[in-house]
Amino acid sequence: MVKFSKELEAQLIPEWKEAFVNYCQLKKQVKKIKISRKPKPASLYPIAHHPDFGRSLFDPVRKLARTFSDKLFSSTEKPEIIQVKKRKSSEDGDDVEEIYQTELVQLFSEEDEVKVFFARLDEELNKVNQFHKSKETEFVGRGEILKKQLDILAELKQILSDRKKRSLSGSNSQRSFSSSARNSDFSAGSPGELSETQSETSRTDEIIEALERNGVSFINSATRHKTKGGKPKMSLRVDIPDAVAGSDGGGARSIATATSVLWEELVNNPRSGGGDFINRKKIQCAEKMIRKAFVELYKGLGLLKTYSSLNMIAFTKILKKFDKVSGQQASSSYLKVVKRSQFTSSDKVVRLMDEVESIFTKHFANNDRKKAMKFLRPHQQKDSHMVTFFVGLFTGCFVSLFSIYIILAHLSGIFTSGAQVSYLETVYPVFSVFALLSLHMFMYGCNLFMWKSTRINYTFIFEFAPNTALRYRDAFLMGTTFMTSVVAAMVIHLILRAAGFSASEVDTIPGILLLIFICVLICPFDTFYRPTRFCFIRILRNIVCSPFYKVLMVDFFMADQLTSQIPLLRHIESTACYFMAQSFRTHEYNTCKNGRIYRELAYLISFSPYFWRAMQCIRRWWDESNPDHLVNMGKYVSAMIAAGVRITYARESTTGWLVVVLVSSVVATLYQLYWDFVKDWGLLNPKSKNAWLRDDLVLKNKNYYYFSIALNLILRVAWIETIVRFRVNPVQSHLLDFFLASLEVIRRGHWNFYRVENEHLNNVGHFRAVKTVPLPFRDMDSDD
Repeated sequence: MVKFSKELEAQLIPEWKEAFVNYCQLKKQVKKIKISRKPKPASLYPIAHHPDFGRSLFDPVRKLARTFSDKLFSSTEKPEIIQVKKRKSSEDGDDVEEIYQTELVQLFSEEDEVKVFFARLDEELNKVNQFHKSKETEFVGRGEILKKQLDILAELKQILSDRKKRSLSGSNSQRSFSSSARNSDFSAGSPGELSETQSETSRTDEIIEALERNGVSFINSATRHKTKGGKPKMSLRVDIPDAVAGSDGGGARSIATATSVLWEELVNNPRSGGGDFINRKKIQCAEKMIRKAFVELYKGLGLLKTYSSLNMIAFTKILKKFDKVSGQQASSSYLKVVKRSQFTSSDKVVRLMDEVESIFTKHFANNDRKKAMKFLRPHQQKDSHMVTFFVGLFTGCFVSLFSIYIILAHLSGIFTSGAQVSYLETVYPVFSVFALLSLHMFMYGCNLFMWKSTRINYTFIFEFAPNTALRYRDAFLMGTTFMTSVVAAMVIHLILRAAGFSASEVDTIPGILLLIFICVLICPFDTFYRPTRFCFIRILRNIVCSPFYKVLMVDFFMADQLTSQIPLLRHIESTACYFMAQSFRTHEYNTCKNGRIYRELAYLISFSPYFWRAMQCIRRWWDESNPDHLVNMGKYVSAMIAAGVRITYARESTTGWLVVVLVSSVVATLYQLYWDFVKDWGLLNPKSKNAWLRDDLVLKNKNYYYFSIALNLILRVAWIETIVRFRVNPVQSHLLDFFLASLEVIRRGHWNFYRVENEHLNNVGHFRAVKTVPLPFRDMDSDD
């Protein structure tokens, strides 16, 4: 049977962990009470001999009669052992909070420990009540705002619908639209049609005032201008902000950098042609945002309901343990208070959940409850044993094929014969691309496994959909399948070369493999993890166009991955040049390397990941006004300079360039190490209770963190090899380059765990468990 402490740890909400009952601490206090109870020797309790009753055959009968009489004539109410008092406290005279305090009515043999236990139990009860009340107030307020947003959206949809009907019924579009504006009934007060004799300006004023009363803000509503034709000229502001970046969460994404979109001449001046389409598109965008906000609200309400039930079970369990240890019946008295407390007695959460379900079913699911529940309660993917089977199968195939490849390469003399240098110059870059990708995918699978094992909510951090998010088994399956295909192609390539096939035909195998990979990546059919593939493509687009998109956590996380895959990007450059120049036919592998454009592109490719990441820092600084992002940008600028200097030194090995390489690389490495340890991982805090780490640690063994700091330090200085150059022949040179590139991928995978762990702890510190979705319509009070 699983202990409740472990069950609670497995089911609690990670971001709200500090707000839950500290069951383990209360359990320790119960153990102290148990230890403090010292049984008294038997000599202190002499057996009383009653002369009236001796041993006889009637003793059982007398005992039964005495027990029956005690139950019959004794009082049914047991005396109260404890008394829980409730008092109200107010801070600044605003919020009145209920504080519970327990007093002992009867004396216990271990009174001090019992007092400490109930004092801590009161603290936990007050903490749970206060947190539940704050979250309940937050969610109820958010629900009221969403209902108001939905009412405004319904009125705007009605306006467009009425205008479309009247524009189709009239012969003159100008005349029919005037009739639509006159007959539309959307006033906030009493319904009724406007008089036919009212002027067009008056009708427009009624429309605007009705929407303003519902919280829609207009631009230049006080001083509306008119066009030459006498029509009112105005714009309706539909506030569609960008997604909140990074740790603040976010929902929708917008290319525009502005935080509001002008909906020009929505009511009185529709443009000819595509005006209706633009208006309808804006309404669909606003409807999507409100729908997502309702989904997040429902999710938060479900989490709060789980929070309440788990804490109630925790109080019940710990009080039963106390009764068992102390030999007293105190649980019933205290549980009555717990059941009357705010977090269990309040039914606002349940009623609001039912209301959200009905609203969502009516407005977003066409009264189809089953369809609505798919949005509100998405099903989690179940782990498939078939996936685990194929992971093992492809792993075995990879090991077998790789062993065969090593044997064939040794027999054919690929890595020893000087005549086979062309093999390394042509085939090696292509296969290295796939090998590094497979290694990175394997490391990502390890990250997913560790995040799940340590209950780090990575799906919430990266804003992945729970029903389509990639799991660690799927990542391992993709990596092993990918690597097995690559090694199989390498084996086939060697076999065909040994069989005497023409080199121009055999060397097309890597290109065919690359083409298959690209086709699978962009395949539009719902197969081969289409949500993951399309998400990957979308993130790459956001990275390349980083100044024009709001930067989310997943965007700069992926951009950091690209900074560790610069050798892969260089190999892609070599592969593209090799096939575009048709060198596989001529086998002139120096054609690309001796070209001026190819040599200049090496700088551009090495700079690009750092440049994209620097642009993301600038965009985040622009959006958040946080100067730390500019300091972070300096790290990538220094890395960009160091990478360019090392490329130049590889071509011009002079003493001057050696000094420049040393200075730039040392500065960039120190910059990167500081940011890794202090900012990204949140470590090296001298005032932390964990020496030079941080106060909150996910891993229980602190030695893992010290080892990770040392390992990251060692792998960060791998650039020293570019100066020392432990190379003898081309084979060793290529193998060493691949080994160093693999170490950087491993370092990045190792870095990923602690980076997401730190982000998770930041969410825990702010109790962020649901996304804050921006809403389309802004209140008048917030329009500055």
